[in-house]
Amino acid sequence: MSERLQQLLMQRPWLLADGATGTNFFARGLETGEAPEIWNLQEPDLVVAHYGSFIDAGSDIILTNSFGGTRNRLKLHKLEDRCVEINRLAAELARRAIAESDRAEIIVAGSMGPTGDLYEPLGPLSIEDGTVAYAEQARGLAEGGADVLWIETISSIDEMRAAVAGAATTDLPLVVTLSFDTNGRTMMGITPAELVEMARQLGAAPLGYGANCGTGAAELTVAVLAMQKNAGPDDILIAKSNCGIPEFVDGEIRYNGTPELMADYARLALDCGARIIGGCCGTTPEHIRAMRAALEAHEKTAPPSLDEIVARLGAISKGSSQQGGAPLGDLPDESAGRRGGGRRGGGRRGGGRRGDTPAPRF
Repeated sequence: MSERLQQLLMQRPWLLADGATGTNFFARGLETGEAPEIWNLQEPDLVVAHYGSFIDAGSDIILTNSFGGTRNRLKLHKLEDRCVEINRLAAELARRAIAESDRAEIIVAGSMGPTGDLYEPLGPLSIEDGTVAYAEQARGLAEGGADVLWIETISSIDEMRAAVAGAATTDLPLVVTLSFDTNGRTMMGITPAELVEMARQLGAAPLGYGANCGTGAAELTVAVLAMQKNAGPDDILIAKSNCGIPEFVDGEIRYNGTPELMADYARLALDCGARIIGGCCGTTPEHIRAMRAALEAHEKTAPPSLDEIVARLGAISKGSSQQGGAPLGDLPDESAGRRGGGRRGGGRRGGGRRGDTPAPRF
């Protein structure tokens, strides 16, 4: 099973991942503040239906309902002693959704998000303790039948090292995606180019690496473009963008990205060198369906310029423009203001305040 993703990547020029978890769980009745992972125990049929909706929409990779599945996060809901069970069920339910579909070649990616704790010396968590937490989660996902361990929304070097070391205790391949959301950097200051270099230095080399979440399709596409400039010819780049920008409407968070915008983003991400493309916060099966159609009809071309990305996907920050190449000639000052509200609907980030409820792929 551990070679299935590698085999598909050798056969296909691109693979389509899924979209958001929280957005779609809320539509199915998840209450604010409730741990999505508890649905693996209490609402398995709804979790299977969620997975199935993205399989039906055309996803080749589905991420398990385990983003907040470390003991550190589950402790907030008094579920820490059921960590392995919850993660195992997350993967088993994905396997069930595949069995109930008419598509056999679907990859189950075991989602592993931030612990929510800061690492020493800024906080209480050591890399060793983080490694133990991720190893426990990885064991459950592996037991449940995950094909790959999908480390996502990481912002710090220490968190990435701990997650990779924990994932490496299994025999599964792994991927790593960071969230670039502060002038082309993660919350803890990592740039896309630095991720490329760090991916080569990790003890367990990831099968792929890239960007997820962030503050919209334009910023994430620029991050992937910056990686492509430094990546090796065989590197697998990943793009999993939020669906536009979050806005408060009638007391709820909604993302303004249309299926048409996400389709355009998918085409540009492919041109920037991404081999695995999907959506993050706010992305529904409707968006994924449009992305699938766009990718199937698109012939890959040369990487776009920053001006083209801005024209098609929206404004970017000055910091991001510098990461993606030469700064734009007349980047409007208000572009930075477009970044407000990009914190996944709940203000949670890897290494964020202890005690916040995680907002998995909203």
